[in-house]
Amino acid sequence: MDTPGIGARIRQLRGNTMTQRELADRSGVSLSLVRALEQEQRHTASINSLQRLARALDTGVATLLGTTATMPNGPDSGIVAIRAALTPVDDLIAEVVYPSEPLTAKEAHRTADYLWGAYWSGKYNLLGQLLPDALVRLRATFKSVTSAERPEVAAALARAYQAAGDTLVHLGHPDTAWLAIREALIAAKTGNDELLAAAMRVSVSWQLLVAGRYKEAEQVAMTAASEIEPAGGSELPQLTAYGTLTVTAATAAARALQPDRTAELLAVSKEVAGRVGRDRADHQTTFGPAKVAMLAVDCAVVLDRYPEALAAAKELPRDGALPLASRARHLADLSYVHTRLGNDDTALTMLLTMEQMAPDWIRYQSLPRQVVADLLQRRTPATRLRQLARRLGVVGP
Repeated sequence: MDTPGIGARIRQLRGNTMTQRELADRSGVSLSLVRALEQEQRHTASINSLQRLARALDTGVATLLGTTATMPNGPDSGIVAIRAALTPVDDLIAEVVYPSEPLTAKEAHRTADYLWGAYWSGKYNLLGQLLPDALVRLRATFKSVTSAERPEVAAALARAYQAAGDTLVHLGHPDTAWLAIREALIAAKTGNDELLAAAMRVSVSWQLLVAGRYKEAEQVAMTAASEIEPAGGSELPQLTAYGTLTVTAATAAARALQPDRTAELLAVSKEVAGRVGRDRADHQTTFGPAKVAMLAVDCAVVLDRYPEALAAAKELPRDGALPLASRARHLADLSYVHTRLGNDDTALTMLLTMEQMAPDWIRYQSLPRQVVADLLQRRTPATRLRQLARRLGVVGP
């Protein structure tokens, strides 16, 4: 059976209680957009418009778009569409038709905020549908605004490119992810946030780490950190950017199997987190005591120091303001530790908790699959373990 498109879902949600014009009036979008979507003349819209339509229909954007368990690939969404948005040919075409109604600077940042909210909620399928249109629209907005507005819009565009890059890493497209983060850095240099270009080199370092380039990952993070090293009276955003870079360098050092260097960098990060006080969200990520404790666990896991990992986990503040994806990742690390220590029932319980709290996130992660595979090999599979393995696509012995 064919999956209904966005137009069919809007018609279904609107039902007989609301006309197209009433939906347009309630949501604040144009009647022509509502008609075009319902008639399948358009298959997407700006994030701002989708949010307004979703609110008017008393639903969420994910429901409106019909998010599925696999990454959708169509003319307007999915990896192919994201790649097309990242490789424009505007400068090579005589007549370029940009999306109508460029965004305001405020709407541009709201769009970037929504992308990052979806990212930290692990909603990669939703991002696959939102990113192509968002990138095209933000780039068009950047070209259409006045020179005075351009730095602010450039910052929003840089953040959207960074969101695309980080998402593509999870989806297994490292080359396209690298293209996205390089575009992000270019845009950030034009932006009005002097910390942004340095802060987003966390993403560069992470991509290098995923590629196994651990030494370069540490070097990139620490070079950026040295550029913004805080003095006595530094503002909190500078502290969080510096702390995030140093703790990222620590994870690279751990993967390079350098325990002393890892401990040194974690100590610096912990000191900075103490100065920050509580976890804060700056520059598309969080930093504070909880973030450092979480990544200290990660470093101990990588270094095969499992009792040390459990000890580090006890330092994670109960009220730490970590986003959903970070909390799920922390549970993945702990579930792995418990399998190494022979605590299989605890590991399985953590996996099921993780799946319940972040069902979209877990489908794209390798570590939970690895833990499930280990459990399948080491014990007679319980029903709930076999069911989890099927849901994650893990084949047992």
